[in-house]
Amino acid sequence: MAVLNPHSLHQPCLWHSWAQTRPDDIALITADTEYTWQALTEQIHHLARVLAAQGVSEGTVVTVVSNNSPDVVMLHLACSQLGAITALTMPQPYQLIQKNLRVLYGVGQRQFVWISASVISGLSEQDRQRLFTDCQILNLQAPAASSAPCLARDAGRQDAEQRDTEQRNTEQIASIVFTSGSSGVPKAVAHTQAQHLASARGLLAVLSFQQHDCWLLSLPMYHVSGLSILYRWLTVGACLKIGSGQLEQDIQGATHASLVATQLKRLLDHRQSMRLSHVLLGGSDVPLPLCQQARDSGIETWLGYGMTEAASTVTAKPTDGIPSAGRVLPNRQVQLRNHRIYIAGDTLASGYYHQGQLIPLVDEQGWFDTKDVGLWVDGELRITGRADNQFISGGENIHCEEIEAVLNRHPDIRQSMVIPVHCPEYGARPIALIDSPSDLPALQLPLWLADKLTRFKIPDAFFPMPQQPQTGIKVSRQAIKAWFSDHHSEYLVMNNPENGQ
Repeated sequence: MAVLNPHSLHQPCLWHSWAQTRPDDIALITADTEYTWQALTEQIHHLARVLAAQGVSEGTVVTVVSNNSPDVVMLHLACSQLGAITALTMPQPYQLIQKNLRVLYGVGQRQFVWISASVISGLSEQDRQRLFTDCQILNLQAPAASSAPCLARDAGRQDAEQRDTEQRNTEQIASIVFTSGSSGVPKAVAHTQAQHLASARGLLAVLSFQQHDCWLLSLPMYHVSGLSILYRWLTVGACLKIGSGQLEQDIQGATHASLVATQLKRLLDHRQSMRLSHVLLGGSDVPLPLCQQARDSGIETWLGYGMTEAASTVTAKPTDGIPSAGRVLPNRQVQLRNHRIYIAGDTLASGYYHQGQLIPLVDEQGWFDTKDVGLWVDGELRITGRADNQFISGGENIHCEEIEAVLNRHPDIRQSMVIPVHCPEYGARPIALIDSPSDLPALQLPLWLADKLTRFKIPDAFFPMPQQPQTGIKVSRQAIKAWFSDHHSEYLVMNNPENGQ
C-alpha cells in the first residue's frame, strides 16, 4: 500500500477551518445521516486517501458522472483536498460521455472516472465493457493509502509554508463544468476555488445566508447553478441539505433554495409548513403574483442573471415590479457594447479546458462576450435576449425572449419557447411552443397578445411544448428546435438566424 506525504492529503480547505472552530455543528444533512463539520472533514480526508491509493493526485482530472448524491459532494471536496480537478457531467448515453472524455483527456492519458451505480445500470452490457476497458473506474470503497492521521481539530497548526500552499491551491483549477452554449458543442469551463468563492461572496454580500441557515442542493452539481450552492455553503459555514428528489419532502428544514417558478408555486399551493425564507429563482420570467404569494408566506424571492463562465450569478436583486435582472454583484464587472453584454471580474473562468490546456475565453482587454444583449435601466441590467436568438422578419428585429417573457405572464402558461422558421415573404417568422395544462386553441393566444405585442411580433402558430428532460434551470433551446424539426417537417427551423440560416 502506498505511503504518502500527509500534507498532500491535508491541503488547507474551508471545511478544515469550520471543523476547527465549530466541530460539533451540523454541516451536511443527507437522506439518512447528519454530519458535523468534524465528521465531514474526517470523511473527506478518508476519501482523499482512498482516491490517492488509486492514483489520483494534484492536477489529475476526475470525471464524475452522476446526479446529486452525498458521494458526489464528498468526492468533489476530496479531489479539492488533493489538488485534483473534478469534471462534473450529467448522466447520459455512453457515446455522449465519450464525447466529453475526448475533450478532457489526450490520447494515452489515464481517464479517471467515477460513475454512479444507477448510471452504470442504465448502460448496455457492451457500453459497460467499453467503459471499464477505456477508463480507470474509481472505487470509493477501496482501501485507503497510508498517511499520518489528519484530525480536523489540528487544522489550526499551519506554518507559513502551508499558508502559501493554501493560496496556491485556490488558484489551481478545481472544477470543470460542461456547457454547450447555443452551438450544441460541449465546452469544458474550468474554474478555480478562488473564482467559485468570489462568486459566492459577491452574492452573499447582498443576499442574507447565515451559519444557522440551511441551503437545499436542489440543482445538479454538473451545472454551475448547483455547484455554486456548494461554495456558498462553504463560504458561510452553514448547513447543506442533499435531498432525495422529492421537493415537498426535501424542502423541510431548508431556509434557502434555488428553484424555478413552477417549483415554488407547487410548494406554495401545497400549503405545507416550511422554514423557507429565501428563494433564488431561475428561468426566463418570474410572475409577480407568485412573488407576492411567496412574500405573504414569509419568503423573500430573488432573481438574477448568470452563466457557467461567470461561476453562476452576475447580477441579482429581490423581485420587484421592475423588469430587470438586478445590479452587478461585487467581484464582477459588466460592460455593454452596442447592447451586447461583456463581463469580467474575479469570478470569470480561467478558460475552456481541452486535454490539459486552457483556451482563453476573453478578448485582449479581458472581457468575455456573453452573446447576450441588454440595456441599463436605472443602474440595473435588463436582458433583452441573445444575439443568436434575434432574427429579422420583414426588416424588423425580433427577439425570441421578448415574446417569451410576455407569453409567460399568461396565467395558464407554465413556460414558452419561441423559434424562428423560414418564411418566403418575410425571411423569417416566429412560432411558439407552449407548456400549458389547457387546450391551446381555448387560450386564444393571438387575441390575448394583441394589446401586449407589436403585431409583427405575434407568433404565426402555437404548438404544445414536448416533454424534455430539464437538468438545470433552463430548457435546451437546441433540443426543442431539433424536436420541432423532426415532428413538423412543413417548417424549416432557422438555427442561425443572425446569418439568415
